[in-house]
Amino acid sequence: MMENNNLAVLIDADNAQPGIVDGLLAEIAKYGVANVKRIYGDWTGPQLKGWKETLLRHSIQPVQQFGYTTGKNATDSALIIDAMDLLYTGNFTGFCLVSSDSDFTRLASRLRESGLTVFGFGEKKTPLPFVAACDKFIYTEVLREGEEEGTETIRRSTRELKSDAKLVNSLRNAVESSSDDSGWAPLAAVGSNIVKQFPDFDSRNYGYRKLGELVAATELFDIEERPSRGESSKVIYIHDKRKK
Repeated sequence: MMENNNLAVLIDADNAQPGIVDGLLAEIAKYGVANVKRIYGDWTGPQLKGWKETLLRHSIQPVQQFGYTTGKNATDSALIIDAMDLLYTGNFTGFCLVSSDSDFTRLASRLRESGLTVFGFGEKKTPLPFVAACDKFIYTEVLREGEEEGTETIRRSTRELKSDAKLVNSLRNAVESSSDDSGWAPLAAVGSNIVKQFPDFDSRNYGYRKLGELVAATELFDIEERPSRGESSKVIYIHDKRKK
């Protein structure tokens, strides 16, 4: 996931809120440049009027899609058609799909089949099939923390982390898969390994800003900083304490 990725950001206005946009675009900037930013909805109705200021401030292009039939979501179809048009231009290396709707599951799979990276963004209620269809999925709750009272994720205690079998097994398996003969693994490689298996893995879901902070809080791993070859920065390595 390189910083010079050309990304298309497509937002389903019916399944997103204006309050996430600042955090959303800051998160997307970690993965590349948002060359296209579009949001889809029926802008003639009152339910989307809260978006106007946000769209102007971030130069997001609204795409009008009338709801032709009650119970049918024409917005989803418009977004999917645009995504395929953008795919065939060959100008993009990745897509950011912003929705909590499982209707975009097949779209995410199709984009990945064409060799593109798909970043999904949605609420924690997002159906698992859509989450699993993305290369990485970020829950929007972590993007708006601190903006509203009660939005902060409670930091899990060491005891709670140790009792989370899925988390512990994921970390240990990733360390084993990424480690050298001595059992030490680069933290970055561990994180990448976990995300490949669980696209929605994010240390912020546990209340920790960085993966290193989460790993340290489990107290299950030795942590060591080593000089990076040819650079002044250091690389963090971790080791399963069970293995000496």
